[in-house]
Amino acid sequence: MNPSFSVQYMTAVEGKVRAAHMERFGVAGTLFSAPARVNLIGEHTDYTGGLVMPMAIEFRTVAAISARNDGQATFYSANYGESRSLDIASLERAPQGHWSDYAAGVVWSLKQEGISVSGFDMSLEGDVPLGAGLSSSASIEVAVALAILSLSDVTLPLETVATLCRRAENQYVGAKSGIMDQFIVAGGVEHRAMMLDTRSLAYDLLPLPEEIRVVIANSMVRHSVATGGYGNRRDEVEEGQAVLRKVFGREMLRDASLEELEECREKMPVESYLRCRHIISENGRVLEAREALHAGDLKRFGALMVAAHASMRDDFAASCPEVDTLVEIALRQEGCIGARITGGGFGGCTVNVVRTQDTERFVAQVKSEYEKATGIKADCFVSSPSDGALALAAKGEAK
Repeated sequence: MNPSFSVQYMTAVEGKVRAAHMERFGVAGTLFSAPARVNLIGEHTDYTGGLVMPMAIEFRTVAAISARNDGQATFYSANYGESRSLDIASLERAPQGHWSDYAAGVVWSLKQEGISVSGFDMSLEGDVPLGAGLSSSASIEVAVALAILSLSDVTLPLETVATLCRRAENQYVGAKSGIMDQFIVAGGVEHRAMMLDTRSLAYDLLPLPEEIRVVIANSMVRHSVATGGYGNRRDEVEEGQAVLRKVFGREMLRDASLEELEECREKMPVESYLRCRHIISENGRVLEAREALHAGDLKRFGALMVAAHASMRDDFAASCPEVDTLVEIALRQEGCIGARITGGGFGGCTVNVVRTQDTERFVAQVKSEYEKATGIKADCFVSSPSDGALALAAKGEAK
């Protein structure tokens, strides 16, 4: 996505959300905005205390909020054309398998945090592709959280915002995601990727060289992190992790080595062994990727991306034929430095690092060749690292 187009688009959306909120609820709403994210490398490591390297991107969710005095919360989604109302005081964990679970879960999580939540009306609209692995759920959660916190006149640090939004997704919605999505969506910084230690929540901000662009290619195969393969993989990982904990006292895979895993190979199902091998090796690749960026070694960075995709495909078994085809096509193109699946897997998007001067041709060729190979028209977006929701709020954007 062209950044200038994104700014123009979001200005239009913000104006639309503001006007729609006034029309629906009869009062002006205060606006907050949260981006989507793409993960450059470090997949399925964050729920085992590992390392990730995401960046916020220009897709956003916009939330408009205004107060009401009856203790009710009403959410309206312009994307779905639906609304949901709930009583805040009596809200318990009762997901409905509905888009509004992510918003309701934030209210529930704020209450778990001990934060008093008053009645409000909220309008939501965004352009984050659903089921594409770009974290539409975290974008909603963070936008909702910042809007409600503003109404409560409460300011929280990045770590707390990310943690309470993750709790909404894990414990209310029931999706077994880690903290990466909420952390980068809330705390991203323009022009920077982030290497996040998901155990300590320490992070480094890493500049991406000007001579490259990040291209996100959507396979158009949708996935869901709340059900299906993602949850199965989590269970397989946890079974392997339990063996390493028993034998070596490794509380998390973050602390285990490939040598220790090999010693435990016969003590766990083959699926658990393979899933754990992916995660342990992926943590090493993230550290190497950080060093490659610091050294300006883009060839090495690209090779690590390719290795990460092979590991997701073969050891974690979380790719699919369409995504593999996208990666193969990308790597054939002039100027492509690296390509891999991004997000939870089982569909969604690839992330591609491409030399700036080759980006336009790269996008055209990938779309053309993918359609010939699969009959599917892929969406492609050229992106740069964007500010997260906290930075956008601090700069007064979408307020």
